[in-house]
Amino acid sequence: MPDSLKDNQLLLTRIQKLIGAYMLQSKRSKASAYLRMRADLTDLVLLRKAYCRRAKVRVTTNDFFIYAIAQAVKQYPLMAATIDPNRNDLVIAENIGVGFAVAAPQGLVVPVLKQMNDKTLPQTAAESENLLKRARSNKLLPDDFDGANMVLTGLGMYGIESFYAISPPSATGILSIGNIEEAVVPSEDGFQTRKMMYVALAFDQRVMDEFYAAKFLRMVIDLLQHPKKLIGEV
Repeated sequence: MPDSLKDNQLLLTRIQKLIGAYMLQSKRSKASAYLRMRADLTDLVLLRKAYCRRAKVRVTTNDFFIYAIAQAVKQYPLMAATIDPNRNDLVIAENIGVGFAVAAPQGLVVPVLKQMNDKTLPQTAAESENLLKRARSNKLLPDDFDGANMVLTGLGMYGIESFYAISPPSATGILSIGNIEEAVVPSEDGFQTRKMMYVALAFDQRVMDEFYAAKFLRMVIDLLQHPKKLIGEV
């Protein structure tokens, strides 16, 4: 929040000015398009706690999302591509980086888990917890913000069902998630109560078309709905 008030005007902080300019640059420079799906996270919610005990590491729902994003980027590498303004062609990053938005004391920050090509889920969880702690204590380094191909952001803790976020200029897209809600859905036996979440993708349509982006999002959802694939039990 602004830290001073003068003549009924809120004065923007330096961080707010930087973030505002950063997001405006992204909005103006990208041909952003949007997709949204619902994910059934019932199995993931049931599996997560048992997996944490077995792996002896705290793995959050966000960690599963980050890991699923990285696995899907491997199959759909244009999600890690940017446009070279000098040559007007696509450059696909060799290393997958997934950023995640954190509401830190100094403002919204997006630390990045780097080299996700070969990381395991426990490694992802341990690294994200370290970055989260350092973000909340204002101890992130400049290098912690570099290298994101995709970004994850969520507002479920505030009861938000779904929203579309603005992708940072350096990232190809951003996945935004809402809260997990119990919903009655059709099944072979009639109806069941399942734990559902809306997942929205904003992507740069200069880099890929909506069909490619839809297949990427579909794979992320499939991995989350079958979490044993993410922990290597399938």
